[in-house]
Amino acid sequence: MSEVKFVDTTLRDGQASLWAENMRTGMMLAVAERIDNAGFQAIEIIASSHIKKCVRELREDPFERMRQVAKKITKTPLRAIGAERISAFELSPDAIVDLWFERMVANGMKQLRISDPANDPAGWKKSVARAKRVGLTTIVNQIYSVSPKHTDEYYARKAREAAALKPDIICLKDPGGLLVPERTNALVEVIKKNAPGIPIELHVHCTTGLGPLCALEAIKLDVELIDTSIPPLANASSNPSVFNVAQNAHSIGYSPLVDLETLAPVEKNLTFIAKRENLPIGEPVEYDYSQYVHQVPGGMISNLRFQLKNIGMLDRLDKVLEEAVRVRADLGYPIMVTPFSQFVGSQAAINVIKGERYAQVTDQVIQYAMGLWGEEAASEVAPNVKDKILNRPRAKEFAGWQPPQPSLEEMRSKLGGPSLGDDELLMRYVAGNEDVDAMRAAGAPKQYSDTSNPLLTLVQELSQRKDCSQIYVQKDGLSLTLEKRAGLNRQ
Repeated sequence: MSEVKFVDTTLRDGQASLWAENMRTGMMLAVAERIDNAGFQAIEIIASSHIKKCVRELREDPFERMRQVAKKITKTPLRAIGAERISAFELSPDAIVDLWFERMVANGMKQLRISDPANDPAGWKKSVARAKRVGLTTIVNQIYSVSPKHTDEYYARKAREAAALKPDIICLKDPGGLLVPERTNALVEVIKKNAPGIPIELHVHCTTGLGPLCALEAIKLDVELIDTSIPPLANASSNPSVFNVAQNAHSIGYSPLVDLETLAPVEKNLTFIAKRENLPIGEPVEYDYSQYVHQVPGGMISNLRFQLKNIGMLDRLDKVLEEAVRVRADLGYPIMVTPFSQFVGSQAAINVIKGERYAQVTDQVIQYAMGLWGEEAASEVAPNVKDKILNRPRAKEFAGWQPPQPSLEEMRSKLGGPSLGDDELLMRYVAGNEDVDAMRAAGAPKQYSDTSNPLLTLVQELSQRKDCSQIYVQKDGLSLTLEKRAGLNRQ
């Protein structure tokens, strides 16, 4: 009986896909040890995009998060996902990216899944070299997309380019949930043939409802690692449920190397947290062919809907999605993954709002056409569109421009002085001094208890509140009264 190995994505992609990165450190710590004991090959917990979110909105220290989780998870390698940019929508200085890689290791990361939004080997090469230099296990993403250029020959070439860098693993990554079982079969064979001897991992989303079927197809093809999430942070736009994939694998004669009994309390705990905090619960979705047409991620559609509503043009959403198809073709079919999906969607919205295509162009699209986001991507922009983008005053301002490359000493001096620590420097670079100061002033992150005893958890949390002096609980013959007097709790 063949064995199936799993990577857990609950604390990273699961919560990013369904909770918009709103999982707090305390929520992670409440389930970390159980996930560690379940037999996963790796547990993915952080991306560079989490830094800004943690600081600005959650008022938490992302580096302290890594350290605290690393104290709880001691058996399973911790993994991050990253690339040549620490901020998704900006070109990062080399010194900052170098420091980010170093601080990942210093704070407990053992593995790095490397992405380049254009599958550009130049980007992979830099990240693989950095990762190996600091001792990280390297996983190179081959990002899947659907377009006239994303053929078997394309992925064969990309597999050879990735293999030449000698990564530890190659990951077939499907962020849009666009894979179907037949395409999974074909591409796994392509990667095996063109990157022989390198283990393959599958990372698929459930946006079109087919993620679990693609995972099962990969298992039949002896793909070494399958990425899954734990409900309620599985399904919908997230990754397949570890319970579903493991049980289906067992049914067709495979041996899943994951302890589902250990994970059952994790599902219960996270579901309790989701209901209490009014956070989404992932559910299987029906097949939706329209996703293959516009390929705009679900979260971005929500943002477009919000922005169009604010200017009284919500009725134009369908037109924007149609225009996104045209803009993507104009730009040479970039993969609809961050940041390129935002480049395409924003430009499509501007075209519809202005009533004229490319009458106004975002700086990011200008930079894209100039090659600052990858020479290969820029070479595939339609010539007539490239001329329209670059023959404008704003584009001429960018002529000869290169992203600034300040040293760490210069940035340290600018952001706080020579005594500024490395983690603090990165946070202040990404989120800004004001938000880091506000995060520090907010105090320690909220703690979340194991919810195996919800009544005890309720009493503990109520007792910490400052807006009540008496708590009275009655349940099944139990009567409990807690009263605060002169700083003491009396029963």
